Amino acid sequence: MLLIILLTGCSAFPLTPPAQVDRVPAGTLDAATARTSLAALPVATPGRLDGYSRDCKDGACVFGQPWFDTDGDGCDQRSQVLARDLTAVERKPGRCGVQAGTLDDPYTGKRITTVSKIQIDHVVPLAEMWRSGAAGWALDQRVAAANDLRNLVAVEGKVNQSKGDKTPDEWMPPNAGYACSYGRIYVTVKAAYALSVAPVERAALENALTTCDTPPAT
Repeated sequence: MLLIILLTGCSAFPLTPPAQVDRVPAGTLDAATARTSLAALPVATPGRLDGYSRDCKDGACVFGQPWFDTDGDGCDQRSQVLARDLTAVERKPGRCGVQAGTLDDPYTGKRITTVSKIQIDHVVPLAEMWRSGAAGWALDQRVAAANDLRNLVAVEGKVNQSKGDKTPDEWMPPNAGYACSYGRIYVTVKAAYALSVAPVERAALENALTTCDTPPAT
């Protein structure tokens, strides 16, 4: 009887390891520096979205064409992020584009093996960049910010759609174990471009960064 229980119990263990909860893009601030940088950000009420367009409507590409190849290496930013964040990556024959790979999605904890179900999230949404300072930038600065690899993370498409243009006071990753990493990435980008934060946004980020002191559950 004991042998049967032991054998049966083995099937309860996951066959694959859990998704990483601490993966962040290169250049992301550590927790202590993120806290200091957040405290130094200007606090202001978000501006209006007048003039903003996410999808180049009527030829107004206020952040440039999506997924611009900023370094001119022939590989656009979307492909670069997929290659960075996925494992077992397979490229399209003779091309940069990724046609296959596996993503341990930090936002949900799910393992995704279908590339078409993966999207690239701007951790600080472009609409939020616009409201917090980017509306007054020159176009080349907005193009650089929209394609900054520090702000881009490969995630499940559905969760990316649910996030939309929401800020941390309105939305956080369902995978609570990623709150620290998410907060660090968000603050890194806001600080890099001297963007303002709303009071409720700042409070949510402070709360996210407090989780950096709590070891992830095992």
